[in-house]
Amino acid sequence: MSKQKYKLSTIIIFFVCLVVLLSLLFTDLLISQTVSDTIRNNQEEKAKIVSRTVAKSVIVKNGLENGEQNAGAFQQYTVDIQQATDVLFIVVMDMNGIRKSHPNPEMIGKSFIGGDEKAVLKGKEHISLSKGTLGQSLRAFTPIYGADNEQIGAVAVGISLNNVEQALEKGHHNIIFGSIIGILVGVLGAVIIARYIKKILFGLEPFEIAKIHEERDTMLQSVHEGIIAVDKDSTITLVNKSALRIFMNSGLPDNPIGMKLTEYMPYSKLDRALKTGKPEQDEELTFNGVSILVNSVPLIVNQEIVGAISTFREKTEVHQLAEQLTGVRIYAEALRAQSHEFMNRLHVILGMVKMGFYDELTNFINEVVNHRVNEVGYVTKNIKDPALAGFIMGKLSFARENQVEMIIDNETVIPAPKEANVTHELITIVGNTIDNAIEAMDDMKEKKLQLKLNYDKHQLQIKVRDSGPGVKNEQFPHIFKKGYSTKESNRGYGLYLVSKSVESLGGTIQLNLSVENGTEFIIQVPYEVEEENE
Repeated sequence: MSKQKYKLSTIIIFFVCLVVLLSLLFTDLLISQTVSDTIRNNQEEKAKIVSRTVAKSVIVKNGLENGEQNAGAFQQYTVDIQQATDVLFIVVMDMNGIRKSHPNPEMIGKSFIGGDEKAVLKGKEHISLSKGTLGQSLRAFTPIYGADNEQIGAVAVGISLNNVEQALEKGHHNIIFGSIIGILVGVLGAVIIARYIKKILFGLEPFEIAKIHEERDTMLQSVHEGIIAVDKDSTITLVNKSALRIFMNSGLPDNPIGMKLTEYMPYSKLDRALKTGKPEQDEELTFNGVSILVNSVPLIVNQEIVGAISTFREKTEVHQLAEQLTGVRIYAEALRAQSHEFMNRLHVILGMVKMGFYDELTNFINEVVNHRVNEVGYVTKNIKDPALAGFIMGKLSFARENQVEMIIDNETVIPAPKEANVTHELITIVGNTIDNAIEAMDDMKEKKLQLKLNYDKHQLQIKVRDSGPGVKNEQFPHIFKKGYSTKESNRGYGLYLVSKSVESLGGTIQLNLSVENGTEFIIQVPYEVEEENE
């Protein structure tokens, strides 16, 4: 059973509330104790102040010294002070512990109850908790001294413990109320934070982000192309397995993550895409003898460059793939041309059969067969490589399909090459040169194409001449550049591939400028054969 996945907002709200609740709980415990101590100290201080005030009163002192003469004023004074200060009681006693004043007049003249008055009668001010006639109370005792500085009595001020507990409870309620407000504010803050984070993460939940990360990592590591990414400070942040393999072949360190790009790959152009914000495509770089083709693009988030990423492959792999694709295309075109020519002839034969032109049909078939036999015989006799011979036969059909008169002129027999890859390169050279010539003659009335092959002393010479418009002087420096074309866009790869194949064979390619009409390419390549034909 799969694990339940919670939303980011739920997780943030839960943890924020948990943190706030725990924080407020511990705070409540600490503050409650502090507040309790403070309230108790305040009540004790209040009782002390009242008792000291009463002890300093002249009325109280005269009442103790003169006995019954000032008893009424004495009692009224303590009652007034009690009501004004909101204490439980104020009791004045003589040195024998006999009450001289009390909130209940019936208690006057009786002994003080509680047993905690003995210390004050000995001149010691103190505070205690005890139970008297008015219940449990917090009591403050202060000695009273006469004119000759001798103790003549004491005063006891009591504060009800119920009042103390009420004060403590009120303080605790305030703390709880503050805690609830804090939790509500925490929840609101958690919701706002969750929404803000989710907005930054494009509305994705954590499990969705983890899934995307795993998919991205698997994808990056599985692709054959090397991938390297840097942040805005040109620090390498990602390198996949294919990139590490290419770097190791180049003699570079195998753990570049965290290194500066300029330190790891000094001649890389990835930082240029980072600075300019423009992609760099099909750039060729060389590291310690290993050539790679690089495509670099900047990473832009919210119209700000946050990094760059580069993909690359070894140039040899790209060339091999391009050569394979080019060879397949050329073979397919040759077969299609032959098939098309064959179908056209079948249609002619079918038409003659239906119309009953049997004599003409016999002549037509003889002519086609003789022409085909002559063509095939000539090509196979002079070109010993079956693949190259079959390909040239296909090009003859392709030329006829385009109303071009194509002539094969072998000055010598062309033996089969020693290496099979040479055949493939020759097919690329001959095929693209012929295609380029046929295309150049599209608008010409006279369309003639001549292919000359000559083998001599391990050298193969190929001449392709057409009756097209020729090459203008300003075009000559550019005709072998990739993408250059006088036609529409996305063209200009034929002669570029020809030049690359000639280069890979170690040969040369020239344009014969002495030709008055049309164009002639002269290609010379080294050609090792299986066996010499003397």
